[in-house]
Amino acid sequence: MARAATQASIAVSSDGRDWLIVNASPDLRQQLEANACLHPQEGLRSSPIAAVVLTNADVDAIAGLLNLRERTAFALHAHPRILSVLEANPIFNVLAPGVVRREAFEVGQPAEIAGLTVEAFPVPGKVALFLEKPEAGADLGTQEGDTIGLEFTDPEGRRLLYIANCAAVTPELKARCQGAEALFFDGTLWRDDELIFRNEGSKTGQRMGHISMSGPEGAMAALADVDTKRKIFIHINNTNPVLLGDSAERREVEAAGWEVAYDGMELSLGRH
Repeated sequence: MARAATQASIAVSSDGRDWLIVNASPDLRQQLEANACLHPQEGLRSSPIAAVVLTNADVDAIAGLLNLRERTAFALHAHPRILSVLEANPIFNVLAPGVVRREAFEVGQPAEIAGLTVEAFPVPGKVALFLEKPEAGADLGTQEGDTIGLEFTDPEGRRLLYIANCAAVTPELKARCQGAEALFFDGTLWRDDELIFRNEGSKTGQRMGHISMSGPEGAMAALADVDTKRKIFIHINNTNPVLLGDSAERREVEAAGWEVAYDGMELSLGRH
């Protein structure tokens, strides 16, 4: 049996009072309602959401911004490439510029956000589906900043990595994961041809910018010797059999030392 699951937004906090949301998925409102720590704490028009950080411009990452249009102040952080996508679509102007600050950050330049040090780093991936340019060839028009990972460092120096979209594990990416307290990693597909195999589509995982979990080129093999205290698959497609708690694939994932994210999952760095 599979648990009901919403999409891959997470909330991060250094003090339990001010929260940073990573990616605004289309079902963000449902997620906010389900987690009391994200409810108004100081009056009905207040919000503990201090910031939203975007890792890409996919619909799954930006559509939920429209749920945050209630003139409550927060900061919106993203790579300039992603901010340009929002600026090109006037519907996102419902986030009133005088209330919601848009803050650009570059890869490799740490920023202080909601009490945490946040650093964006490049991740192999691709441009958002609706921005693909078939005439551009194999790279589909992708540019630096289309897909990033995030590294969060708390005041005690403990690190959490969020890499929900990833096409390949590079040596640089693997080195960054070493020694982290927790790693959230792209678990979209179990096998590269999953959609084709299940008659759900014609694209491979690589064509969609996602590394598979399994296989000699998959994430479990690539990250097998990485010293990370917790490894958690997130951003899991509904075709992926690891969603089934009694599946052989779930047993294989857990035997390899991985966890599968679920709605309501909580973790505290330094506690296990």
